Amino acid sequence: MENTDQVAKVLIYSHAFFGGIGLITGITSILVKKGGDRHKTMGKMFSFTMLISALVSLIVARMPFHENLFLFLIGVFTIYMILAGNRALTFRGDLKLKADWKDKAVSGSMFLISALMLILGTIGVIQKVNNSILYLFFGGFGAFMAVRDFKMFRVFNEKKKMWLSSHIGRMVGALIASVTAFLVAGLDIGTVLVWIMPTVLGTCYIIYWNRRLKI
Repeated sequence: MENTDQVAKVLIYSHAFFGGIGLITGITSILVKKGGDRHKTMGKMFSFTMLISALVSLIVARMPFHENLFLFLIGVFTIYMILAGNRALTFRGDLKLKADWKDKAVSGSMFLISALMLILGTIGVIQKVNNSILYLFFGGFGAFMAVRDFKMFRVFNEKKKMWLSSHIGRMVGALIASVTAFLVAGLDIGTVLVWIMPTVLGTCYIIYWNRRLKI
């Protein structure tokens, strides 16, 4: 039991450490010039550290006395955002003619997981389980993103900026997860509003860029 607690503590600190770096590099990548060397460097660091942080969170969320299905699903949600955001970069230019199995596997998996979250949320709301609305909120958001991915797969050859919209949307989504984790776990503020507000603000930012790109 003691060894398990020690392992969990190390993993939690590792998760927080890499998540903290992800938070800093993610915010920095938004502030610097898009497409520049600093943006690319910060983006790679953000992707790497957030991916590690999310993978560690999956382990912690399934450990004895730390089991948390919702946090596990949010970890999967974050991994999807990072993978899909980087996969979107492969649609630049004219070299790629269609989405490959990796693109479809990433987005398809997110759609199935989102469907699971919507089902769990619906059951929870009916049974009046606390915070079930969060399953519905993030499940709906994830399903929307996955459907947008498949739309991009169909039209990216005609809409040349669609890949950029997808990249921005997914990477901002991963940053939203980082900010939310900092507020909920780091500052210990676990209200429904704190869970939802970063997503609302991030979505506004995504909409702003979509309008600039005229998508």
